[in-house]
Amino acid sequence: MFLVFDDRPSDSPFVERVWRCRSERAGRFLSVASPLWEMVVTRRKGESTLTVRGPETRATAMDCPADGEWLGIRFKLGTFMPQLPVMKLLDHKDVTLPGVTGRSFRLNGSAWEYPDFENAETFVARLVKSGLIARNSVVDAVLRGGPQALSLRSTQRHFLRATGMTQTTFRQIERARHATNLLKRGFSIIDTVHEAGFFDQAHLSRSLKHLIGQTPAKIAREDEQLSFLYNTALFR
Repeated sequence: MFLVFDDRPSDSPFVERVWRCRSERAGRFLSVASPLWEMVVTRRKGESTLTVRGPETRATAMDCPADGEWLGIRFKLGTFMPQLPVMKLLDHKDVTLPGVTGRSFRLNGSAWEYPDFENAETFVARLVKSGLIARNSVVDAVLRGGPQALSLRSTQRHFLRATGMTQTTFRQIERARHATNLLKRGFSIIDTVHEAGFFDQAHLSRSLKHLIGQTPAKIAREDEQLSFLYNTALFR
């Protein structure tokens, strides 16, 4: 595997995880479906950029350059940027923010220093204080599965606005990612079908081909590099 990952969970109410990786050589990898958006700092050839990456609803083969370093801040479901709707970022409609100097970029008319692995939460807290990042409490209620104060239609509308996708799409992605983690941990295909809640092996295969980009057997063999898979929220 040519991409080397490191990550840590976050205690921020807005951040799911902070990760970093580097490429040991150029190569091709599968960017798997993910319901979460990220801010990613890219450092390569002495230059830095910050890109806001949206959720992904399908797997996509991506080319990765050699000698690159990346820092990612992955936001919890329901966190969003009011000025940059999540739906507009969906499926690689990423936005790279303009740089100011080698150490800063421009957002909402102000210069911000690039975050690092250690100060990511402090960086996010400043964005929250400035009104550039917020959370939708309706999404939290949906994830908890408790009774809703809003009507079903209003809840669906809030969820779609905050996450860029429907609840059905979110759960399909989470289930596929959970199944992938099970296969990589050594679960058999049959056991994965039952553990992750698929109807049968054919259902599992169709889902993983679309959302992960590989068949269950190939995932188990680790034939191709996959983008980083976090532990899913619904299937722990």
